[in-house]
Amino acid sequence: MLIAGIGNIFLGDDGFGPEVVRRLPDLPAPGVRVTDYGIRGMHLAYDLLDGWDALILIDAVPDRGIPGRVEVLRAETGDATTGALDAHAMDPAAVFAGVRALGGTVPPTVIVGCQVESVDERIGLSAPVADAVDAAAQAVRRVVAELLRPRQEV
Repeated sequence: MLIAGIGNIFLGDDGFGPEVVRRLPDLPAPGVRVTDYGIRGMHLAYDLLDGWDALILIDAVPDRGIPGRVEVLRAETGDATTGALDAHAMDPAAVFAGVRALGGTVPPTVIVGCQVESVDERIGLSAPVADAVDAAAQAVRRVVAELLRPRQEV
C-alpha cells in the first residue's frame, strides 16, 4: 500500500498532504510505504508502476465546504486520459493517465482530503486546516487498518 501526501507547501492550505505525512512516522508496516510527494507527479506515477495493492492520497480539496472538514473518498480512477503529466505539478488525474500511458494500472485509491480555506501564496496552513491535521492522520490510520484487514483474515 502506498500512502502519498501531495500538495504545494508554498500555497498555504495546499500543503495539507505533506503536513499529514509528517504525522505518520509510526505507520509503516510490511508492504506499506508513506511518502511526501509534494508536487512531484511524475515521481508518483513512476512509483505506481511498482504494482501497489492500494493507494491513499492525502490532499487538500477545493474550497466547497467548511474549511478544515476532513473527508474520506473513494477515487474514480477510470480510464480518463485528461491532463498532461507535468514533472513539476501534481494533478492526480494526470498522474493516473501517466501511469496508464506507461503501461501500468492504477490501484484502488482512497483520498483523505481536507477542505481548504486559502491556497494563496504563503507557507503554512490556515488555522482550521492546521487543526484538522491530526484528525486526517487518524483517518489515514483507519483506512490502512480497513484495507489491511482482508489480508489478515485470509
